Amino acid sequence: MHQLMGSSNLFSVLLFLVLLIGWIMIHRWGQRNSKGPKTWPIFGAAIEQLNNYHRMHDWILGYLSESKTITVPMPFTCYIYTADAANVEHILKNNFANYPKGELYKSCMDVLLGDGIFNADGELWRKQRKTASFEFASRNLRDLSTVVFREYSLKLSAILCQLSCIDHQTVDIQDLFMRMTLDSICMVGFGVEIGTLSSTLPDNSFARAFDTANMIVTLRFIDPLWRLKRFFSLGSEAILKQSIKTIDDFTYHVIRRRKEQITMVSQDSNFKDDQMHHDILSRFIKLGCEDHDRDFSTEKSLRDVVLNFVIAGRDTTATTLSWFIYMIITQPRVAEKLHTELKVFEETRSEEEDINLVSYALDDMQSFRSRLSQFAGLLDYDSLGRLHYLHASITETLRLYPAVPQDPKGVLEDDVLPDGTRVKSGGMVTYVPYSMGRTEYNWGHDASVFRPERWLKDDLIFQNSASPFKFTAFQAGPRMCLGKDSAYLQLKMTLSILCRFFHFTLAPDHPPVQYKMMTILSMIHGLNVLVSPREP
Repeated sequence: MHQLMGSSNLFSVLLFLVLLIGWIMIHRWGQRNSKGPKTWPIFGAAIEQLNNYHRMHDWILGYLSESKTITVPMPFTCYIYTADAANVEHILKNNFANYPKGELYKSCMDVLLGDGIFNADGELWRKQRKTASFEFASRNLRDLSTVVFREYSLKLSAILCQLSCIDHQTVDIQDLFMRMTLDSICMVGFGVEIGTLSSTLPDNSFARAFDTANMIVTLRFIDPLWRLKRFFSLGSEAILKQSIKTIDDFTYHVIRRRKEQITMVSQDSNFKDDQMHHDILSRFIKLGCEDHDRDFSTEKSLRDVVLNFVIAGRDTTATTLSWFIYMIITQPRVAEKLHTELKVFEETRSEEEDINLVSYALDDMQSFRSRLSQFAGLLDYDSLGRLHYLHASITETLRLYPAVPQDPKGVLEDDVLPDGTRVKSGGMVTYVPYSMGRTEYNWGHDASVFRPERWLKDDLIFQNSASPFKFTAFQAGPRMCLGKDSAYLQLKMTLSILCRFFHFTLAPDHPPVQYKMMTILSMIHGLNVLVSPREP
């Protein structure tokens, strides 16, 4: 009897295995003509996606180079990735209301971004956008930004001058850029000086915690166990919890400090309103206090405002600066053309301003710094607009290395994209700027080549004739980036000085320059460079 039962059990196990293998083979056979990644029953494409997580953007690019839109099934949902400009226009503009951030995105990002403008939908998003739009259109903010960006560019230059005097001294310039942009966004956006770019380069625990949190919330999109790990405070979720505490401590300090400044100012009878910095945080504080707006009356709501503008003003700009420097290191032809444009600009502007240029030699650091400071004084919003090759080079950097490499959207109702792809309610559609900038069907046979000249008319004048739904570095449609002009202002202010006065080389034995997986396309190993002053 026992022998018969054992044989029966063995037969059942063998039958189950045969059926399972048959199921898997039929499933895999059915995908022989699939344009996306191959999947497994139950697990979908999760195994292949996890194996390629460290190079996710290039993994997706491999598929999107062959097909403009792909479907990636996952255990509990289905992701659709597209690099088709017509699809992007449909998502970001023509059927905008059907593609909000969505519950999946918001649930993953809520711990970091809360109800801030990047994570909000509906009326709350519109209210924040309206307030921020008013500020970004203000000449007061533009003038303040110009002064602040120049000041911090000079602080950065002073540090580079010190380093250039030390033989074989390398520096992680991505870290310096992150410090510079954090200081400047806190000053322009929140009216607070935090001093991470001081000459001593103090420990920046907020920045480290912010980067760590950013990486972990990004991992949540393909980690089916993150909610369980959060509940038991295990692994990456335990680290995230501690990082958020560090972030919140810093952010609430900024808010309380700004509130104290506003209170002191309001009690000063000699104070005139036009002396007040019209920063973004103050505007939201005013909304919460004077207008009794429930959405911005708590420190938590203001905390969300601050962190969303930190990721907008710090991370995106610093990342673009880093990739730009890497580009001119690897493209010396571009570096020389930029230097020539800036020398001609300097001479022309000094003649217009009737300024005698300070002469300098590479062994005379004092005169070198004087000339650098004099050059910075020639830079303002209008004069920076003359630097067409610089503008084209920045734009080309953003085409190949967009600060936000992927932008996922939720789906409210079933829909059909212009290319015929069907999307289901509750799913997620992601347009992929990283892939869009590198596919030949969008940019031609030289799509992967860094060539600023593609943005110049007659090789002289910058001209962006590309659709915003093809060049998506600043989004498009109703969510078009409000800070685009401000970002270009800081990028051009900083890079004008650096490209005119410094030469950069990659540090010896530098590991391969690669991105790390987070919402922003920053470099996993930083960018360690040797810095030397340029010839006059």
